[in-house]
Amino acid sequence: MTTKILSFGEALIDFLSNGAIKKGELETFTKFPGGAPANVAVAAALLGGDSHFVGQVGDDAFGHFLKDELEGYGVKTDSMLMTSDAKTALAFVSLDETGERSFEFYRNPSADMLFKSEDFSSAWFESAKGVFHTCSNTLTDENITAATMTGIELAKAANWVVSIDVNLRTNLWPNNTVDTARVITWMQTADVVKASLEELSVLASDPYALIQESLEKGVAVFVLTDGGNPVRYYTSTDKGEVQTPKVDVKDTTAAGDAFVGGLLYQLAEQGGDRASVQSLSQAQLHNIVRFAVACGADSVTRLGAYPSLPNLEQVEARLTQT
Repeated sequence: MTTKILSFGEALIDFLSNGAIKKGELETFTKFPGGAPANVAVAAALLGGDSHFVGQVGDDAFGHFLKDELEGYGVKTDSMLMTSDAKTALAFVSLDETGERSFEFYRNPSADMLFKSEDFSSAWFESAKGVFHTCSNTLTDENITAATMTGIELAKAANWVVSIDVNLRTNLWPNNTVDTARVITWMQTADVVKASLEELSVLASDPYALIQESLEKGVAVFVLTDGGNPVRYYTSTDKGEVQTPKVDVKDTTAAGDAFVGGLLYQLAEQGGDRASVQSLSQAQLHNIVRFAVACGADSVTRLGAYPSLPNLEQVEARLTQT
């Protein structure tokens, strides 16, 4: 039976900069489909996963564009809602000379933030195996937090794997102040967590103590990224790391989402229920993380979000180079 992958959260428009950074140069922006959970859904679909996007966009030109793009990349949109009560979210993404990003969001409120707990359907979780994925952009107010936790509860009741990418965007939070207690509580509901060292440093004075606490509270696998440094992974009994390959970086916009898409695809392939994650061997986990690293590395060699995400053939070719 195919393992279902549900990615919940925002689909939005990324207006990507042309990279003009010198005085006198005019910065222009090109429209791309984006939003971290939507990117993850596309990443998983391109690899061959049974990928679904769960969330809400505006019933506007941008919302219909996003729906069409998701479907064009093989993502199922039967769980995607549209509303006329708010517009589709926008993000303007500027790049520096190294390809690193800065964000300016137009999202308060936007259609994705109006998704409610009662908008979840238990029918979405009827598959015997599945992976439910969220990130912290659906925690920035109490209502969308409640909806996120409802999705997690439904996934757990179905014995699905719960995946979390911390993906912290401080400028999405009121007064640029992250509710760290809320994020940590949500993070520790997961079976699998992916976070960067920078993000954990916002949440706690000792990131490694927070990882240990999370494992003690039931997280089965904690994956830690740190820019171009090795990706580290932790379980309650073991730890390891995977080197990141040297590549020609053009755009890091979707690198983390490509990584997570690869991670979810592999978790689905390995079983797609909570017991399968808890019983992963050290060798299996190392190979899963290595695959995810290859997905992220391949994506940064191309511009944009969806267009940069690799298919299985591209990832396998990248793996042979490392």
